[in-house]
Amino acid sequence: MQQRNIGVSIFLSIITCGIYAIYWFIVLSDDTNNLSGHNTDGTSGGVAFLLTIVTCGIYGIYWAYKQGEKINEAKVQRGMAADSSSSILYLVLQIFGFGIVAYALMQNEINKMVPPAQTF
Repeated sequence: MQQRNIGVSIFLSIITCGIYAIYWFIVLSDDTNNLSGHNTDGTSGGVAFLLTIVTCGIYGIYWAYKQGEKINEAKVQRGMAADSSSSILYLVLQIFGFGIVAYALMQNEINKMVPPAQTF
C-alpha cells in the first residue's frame, strides 16, 4: 500500500484514455479492503471491476457507496474522525459521471492513512 499523487493519477487516467483509471479503481478497492480489514470478506479490485462491466456500471455505483463506508471504518480504527456523508458524496459523484473525482477524494483519504515514507 502506498500513497499516490492524485494529480498524476488524474493526468495518467486522461492521457491513457481511461486505462490508468481502471488500474486506479482496482488498486483503490484493494487498498481500502486492506485498510479496513476486509481482506477476506471484501470484494477484490479485479472482481469489483468485472462486476461493474457485467452490470453496465450499476455495481460501480454500489461500489462507490461501499468504498465510503470502508474508508470511514478504517478511519475509526485509526482514531480519526469519520465522515458519514462521504459515502453519499461518492455515490452521487458516481451516478452523475464524476467517478474520477470520487476516486481522487477516496485516494486523498487513503493517503492520509498511509505513512508518507511510502510515496509513489
